[in-house]
Amino acid sequence: MANGQANGQWYPPEWPDRIRALAAGTLTPVTPKRAATVMLLKDTGSGTESTGAGAGPAVHMLRRRTSMAFAGGAYAYPGGGVDPRDDDRAVGWAGPTRAWWADRLGVDEAGAQAIVCAAVRETYEETGVLLAGPTGDSVVGDTTGADWEADRAALVDRELSFAEFLDRRGLVLRSDLLGAWARWITPEFESRRYDTWFFVAALPAGQRTRNASTEADRTVWITPADATAGYDKGELLMMPPTVATLRGLAGCASAAEALASAPGRDMTPVLARARIVDGEIVLSWPGHEEFTKHVPSTAPATPTDPTGGAPA
Repeated sequence: MANGQANGQWYPPEWPDRIRALAAGTLTPVTPKRAATVMLLKDTGSGTESTGAGAGPAVHMLRRRTSMAFAGGAYAYPGGGVDPRDDDRAVGWAGPTRAWWADRLGVDEAGAQAIVCAAVRETYEETGVLLAGPTGDSVVGDTTGADWEADRAALVDRELSFAEFLDRRGLVLRSDLLGAWARWITPEFESRRYDTWFFVAALPAGQRTRNASTEADRTVWITPADATAGYDKGELLMMPPTVATLRGLAGCASAAEALASAPGRDMTPVLARARIVDGEIVLSWPGHEEFTKHVPSTAPATPTDPTGGAPA
């Protein structure tokens, strides 16, 4: 499999050199950008590509184009970085308050709104699914058509802010349709760093997904059990956060159960560590021992831990 791994775990080929540079003090970590990603769920029974009977809800995943510089060919969820305008106070809002979300996500209120908005906006931009409605207890049923596509394209091109989009449509963001699931921070030795919040959400009735992302060449509905089985066999390429969140979903019998369990999920950030021991690089993700990897290193080095522990 890629990078010599037996399973489908992906990591950038430049990591060993960057880890040595970080240990030597010649590499300064970049500040991670805030991002959000959504595990969009629907109950199985029809129209999924899963083969697992009774294995719980299916999750919508996209495969990043192999031409992508980062994680090309890897399966992931729709998501992306926070837009500076995502904390616009004019955004229509329904569900738990910004203060509630700030406490849940471990940020201030403006940051909480920006992260939640990014989750909903990116899901719409990349799948056409919109977690918003005319009122706090309704949700749009159809987002297809030329006018919707024009607005979606304007969002993607940043010609339109999410607040402006909602206002134009007379909609409010349904924050109650999201459940915060996990938080992972890209390692300090990676050049493209993100502080990413993972959410779960159920596919709204009347809406359907489509591949609207320019970064994906394929999308699938697949149960977490089938996805992780493919990863374990080395057939599906994924990064550790994707695999870990899929394994967490595997115990949920339905999309509703996943959403109901979300408030109890630990949101402590997960940050990878690296040690150089006897010339070998040891990659580890605290709390997730299955992802520990031993990578040969040709550069001599003394034992060190260049990245420290997970953030508080």
